Amino acid sequence: MSAASHLPKPSESELSILRVLWENGPGTVREVTDWLTKLHPPRPMGYTTALKIMQIMAGKGLVTRDESERSHRYAAVAGPERTQKQMVGDLVERLFGGSAAGMVLQALGTGKVSQAELDSIRNIIQEMEGRK
Repeated sequence: MSAASHLPKPSESELSILRVLWENGPGTVREVTDWLTKLHPPRPMGYTTALKIMQIMAGKGLVTRDESERSHRYAAVAGPERTQKQMVGDLVERLFGGSAAGMVLQALGTGKVSQAELDSIRNIIQEMEGRK
């Protein structure tokens, strides 16, 4: 079993940090706050807030911390796909009683699905039907 198989669910702030680490690779707290400021200019995350959150994330096992240099570098333990899969699985269990179909139907019922997304969903369904 890999280290990333049972990671705790990240908070919204932790997800923001993970997103910039996934997009930009490992970074220092200063780099992460700079990247976050570019993403969310009206509500930037301060250095000390980011530092504290990243220290908590390291304690939880969501990120690793390379202490070989003066400025510690943080890296995400799991990639976006693994984190998304884990969080969606949790959502399906908790909110939809284990019914993936219930979640998909609810998501499609919002009306915020593009034609390209519908085409992609159809392709996935056809691939899954072909595996039977």
